Amino acid sequence: MVELVAAIAGASISAAAMGAMGFSRRNDEARNAVIRLTAAVEHIATQLEVLHTDIKEDRKETFQRLNQIENRVSKLEVR
Repeated sequence: MVELVAAIAGASISAAAMGAMGFSRRNDEARNAVIRLTAAVEHIATQLEVLHTDIKEDRKETFQRLNQIENRVSKLEVR
């Protein structure tokens, strides 16, 4: 009878330990997934900032050229 109780207790402890290890592993996987997603979002945000800067510079150059062309056209219209 003592052996039976010891076997049941051992099996219960083993099952509880395996469950805790499985929970811990899933928790680690979830934490790693959050870290990867956070890094990806930060990278995308950085790339968007770079793109925004490029677009602003491109617009500035485009409007400067447009202004120069308008000035040339207005000089030609005066003639």
